[in-house]
Amino acid sequence: SVSAGCRPPHQKSTPPGKSPNLRQLPARSKAAAAMAGTISRIRLENFMCHSSLDIELGQHVNFITGQNGSGKSAILTALCIAFGCRAKNTQRAATLKDFIKTGCSDAAIAVDINNQGEDAFKPDIYGNLIKLERRITKSSSSTILKDQHGRKVAHRKDDLNEIVEHFNIDVENPCVIMSQDKSREFLHSGNDKDKFKFFFKATLLQRLKELLETIRDQVHKADSDVQELEKSIKPVMRELDELREKIKNMEHIEEIAHDIDNLKKKLAWSWVYEVDQQIEEQTVKLQKLKGRAPACQERIDRNTVVIDKLKKELIEKEENLRSLVGKTREENNMKKSMENNIAEAVKREIELEAEHERGAHMLQRKNGRLNQLQAQLRDFQMQHMQSTQAEASQMEKDMQNIQQQIDHLHSNVTRLREDENEFTAELSGIVKSINDISKEIAENDRRTKQIKSDIADLQRQQSNTVTAFGGQRVLKLLESIETNHKKFESPPIGPIGAHLQLASESWSVAVDSACGGLLDAFIVTCCKDLHVLRECASKVNFNNLRIIVYDFTRPRLIIPDGSLPTTEHPTVLSVIQSENHTVLNVLVDQGHAERQVLVKDYEVGKSLAFDDRMRNIKEVYTSDGDKIFSRRAVQTFYPPTSKKGRPNRLCSSLGEKIAELKNEAEGIQRTIVEKNGQKSKLVKDQCDLEQKIADSKRKREPEEHRLEKKILELDDAKRAFAEINRYAAVDNSELEEDIKKEKNIIVESEQLLQKIKVKLAAASREVNDRREAYKTFMDSVNETGHRASANDELELIKRKLDAAEQEKAHYEGLMTTKVLPAIKMAEAEYADLQQLRQDNFKKASTICPESDMEALNNVAGSTPEQLSATLNRLKQRFDQESRRFGTKLVIVAGKS
Repeated sequence: SVSAGCRPPHQKSTPPGKSPNLRQLPARSKAAAAMAGTISRIRLENFMCHSSLDIELGQHVNFITGQNGSGKSAILTALCIAFGCRAKNTQRAATLKDFIKTGCSDAAIAVDINNQGEDAFKPDIYGNLIKLERRITKSSSSTILKDQHGRKVAHRKDDLNEIVEHFNIDVENPCVIMSQDKSREFLHSGNDKDKFKFFFKATLLQRLKELLETIRDQVHKADSDVQELEKSIKPVMRELDELREKIKNMEHIEEIAHDIDNLKKKLAWSWVYEVDQQIEEQTVKLQKLKGRAPACQERIDRNTVVIDKLKKELIEKEENLRSLVGKTREENNMKKSMENNIAEAVKREIELEAEHERGAHMLQRKNGRLNQLQAQLRDFQMQHMQSTQAEASQMEKDMQNIQQQIDHLHSNVTRLREDENEFTAELSGIVKSINDISKEIAENDRRTKQIKSDIADLQRQQSNTVTAFGGQRVLKLLESIETNHKKFESPPIGPIGAHLQLASESWSVAVDSACGGLLDAFIVTCCKDLHVLRECASKVNFNNLRIIVYDFTRPRLIIPDGSLPTTEHPTVLSVIQSENHTVLNVLVDQGHAERQVLVKDYEVGKSLAFDDRMRNIKEVYTSDGDKIFSRRAVQTFYPPTSKKGRPNRLCSSLGEKIAELKNEAEGIQRTIVEKNGQKSKLVKDQCDLEQKIADSKRKREPEEHRLEKKILELDDAKRAFAEINRYAAVDNSELEEDIKKEKNIIVESEQLLQKIKVKLAAASREVNDRREAYKTFMDSVNETGHRASANDELELIKRKLDAAEQEKAHYEGLMTTKVLPAIKMAEAEYADLQQLRQDNFKKASTICPESDMEALNNVAGSTPEQLSATLNRLKQRFDQESRRFGTKLVIVAGKS
């Protein structure tokens, strides 16, 4: 057994198999607070020989005992690894992955460090306990520091080094942790000198000795530097003495410098006085410009008064014109009413004239009828039944001939109508066939476009499988995630479909239908990452992205056999594969993939989904994507929600699918060509039938007209024959009675015609009276023609108003564009001059006060240019004198 200086452990629960035992020495009261920096608990998972070990430590000395190989040294090794020791320095392995237990993919070490008392490390952040977690995988390792509540605080190696240095935990120091190898090295060393070297190194005395030697070397180097500096100062002191000798010969240079200073003062104040003169000139100019503004404003005000006056007159004239317009409207209404009355009277007159004409015509016909009856009576007396019988015999023969013609025409019309009906029925069938073929061609065209779109999708998916789960948007989203990867706690996983592989291609449609939108979703480890991913998706306009929050550290879910469906058919979980266990966990937690059963066809799926004895089955999916399930007494079947022919997102043999779709497109194209040929032939047949129907109709219509004509002719012959027979049967008394009736009708018609003449005369008088009244009214209207003059006056006022407004606008524009801008510009220049004077005054005042100018005889009569020229000449003289003694002497003389 060994004990470590970093306060070794106490075991809480003993795992199965060979494990070390812990014995704790009697301790003081448990209520005593634990010392800061002591280890209170150690947990190991899949580390070396330990599958799961949890050790709780006491406050003082702890002993761990056990058989050889039970894992005692593994605990100390775990402590070394947890506190940042390299694998080689433990002398137990070459790399960290060698510490992972055989058959496992990762290992974990968790150490709880007490953090109470005066020596506590950042107690405001970590609290009373610091939790250190070290996780090792075959490809990487990570360290996480948490507070007493398990919240993550830090994960960098520098943070761990801070804690190690604060608590003085040097795991590579044998006085802190003495492994078996170091114990063997210490105990088996041959002489006291080697043991002292071991002691000298373990107690850090060797490091202190090296530090003292380094400091001694630095002190020697500093002494040599001081000596060198003292040697370099001696020439400078000699040069200083020489300069002091030469300064006595440079007094006249000071006089020149004094004159230069006086000239600088005069030059500074000359700029001020020159600006004063410019301000006086600008003031005179500004007063002149301001004198132009009142005259311009006076013209604007005058035009404003004129405009107001003209507007009032314009309003009065418009009111007068509106009254005239109203009066004219009334006159027009009266005129229209009188014209309507005249039209009505004329209409009544025309109607009475037409009625009179009809009465006269009827009276004339009645007189003719009377004369005809009287003539018939005379002829009847002369002719008798002989002529009547001969005429009747001839008419019977004519009627038989007409009937034969009617029968022939009826037969032709019937035959032509039957042919036309037959052609029409055949034409309807052809039109229906053409419509069916057109619909089929349109459907094939739509299907061809869909197949081309699917081929394009598959080709994009072939170049990048990720595009199958969101298109180009998901590529932009992944680029945005890569750009902002530092904002994430852990990189998001997604889309989920891109991390899946199928054990068999035959289940690709069924798995796609079962998982649905989950294949497009992304997984993040915390709410912060969710918000960051939302922002990334918003930047690329991927607003409907589904995001699932899931703990990435959670191991692969192990589903008990009792929770799986009691069937031999595969489930979604059994046919999918993924290298990321988080993806599979999400499909189980969110999509119930372990309870979604896959079958080949509908019949098998129906028997599974609707059988009450089947347990743990949520839904059944066929290989075609059909969804079948039952909830209580309700049995439900859903066909695939995706469109027909949609590219298979989980299919890996994309080349075969593309070739299959291209073959299908070529077959559809051949069908379209064939159907177009059939349609062209049917259209030609349609045109031929339409021509036949038109020809038949063209032949039938004349025959029907002739048939109708012959039927009317036969009816006339029958009426004439009946009339002859009727007249043959009447006697003289009937003709006399008809003559008497006609005479009575003629008398009544003459009386009626006389009444109509009286009404017609009255209507003619009324028409003449209304026309005279209309003429009188129009003469009175023409006498009052004031509207034209009112319009002229209104136009004149408008022209005057426009002229006044234009003149006002002219002076306003003049005021805006010339007068006011000139004043503003002059005021701005005046303000600039004032500001310039203030600046120059401020600069001159810094050089000397204005009161000193009187002692310098002021600057009257001297311009800044003249003073600048004088100053330049003095400077040149000053430079010439300075060169006699050197520049350094001039500087010294100036300072003195």
